[in-house]
Amino acid sequence: MRRKRPRRRVAAAHRMERPVVIRMNDCWSMDFEADQQFNGQRIRALTVVDNFSRECLAITVDTRLKGEDVVATMNDLKALRGLTQRIQVDNGSEFISKALDQWAYEHQVTLDFSRPGKPTDNPHIESFNGSLRDECLNLHWFLSLDDAREKIEGWRVDYNEFRPHSSLADRTPREFAQTCAPPDFASLRPAAHTSLQEESFIRMGA
Repeated sequence: MRRKRPRRRVAAAHRMERPVVIRMNDCWSMDFEADQQFNGQRIRALTVVDNFSRECLAITVDTRLKGEDVVATMNDLKALRGLTQRIQVDNGSEFISKALDQWAYEHQVTLDFSRPGKPTDNPHIESFNGSLRDECLNLHWFLSLDDAREKIEGWRVDYNEFRPHSSLADRTPREFAQTCAPPDFASLRPAAHTSLQEESFIRMGA
């Protein structure tokens, strides 16, 4: 008897058409980038972007990052600007973790997973991470974890406050966000005179 050929698995299609993003906090995207210090010790960066304003909301940098670290970053952002309704992520272990799943359930946030092998399902974070790689990670030697955090945060501030985007009518993400934010949204954001260290969303983990 001939053996039956096993059926090929076909990646599941996206669950449903994604809703149109029409305001800030409608949808965020997040992903990871990896790099290393001058001595070869690896570092990881969790990047979070608002899909409407194109703002980089946070870059969390550490030698290791787990699902619990993703939750901690989400809680930091909740205190600073409120929460999103939906977060686009890939199928990385940190994003399918029990810690993040429980947090999303408790806060009624939808985790919108990309199809396996389809980075184009999450184009905003892919584009942002490409800029982070080309304009920061590939251009700097990181002498320590703190040095990496400082340089990456400096780049994040420059990206948000001094980099016009053609998709935002040649405004910076911060200018566009200030134009589109509702009146009560400003109270959740850091004051304009806040120091770089106080305003930084980079977690200074243990």
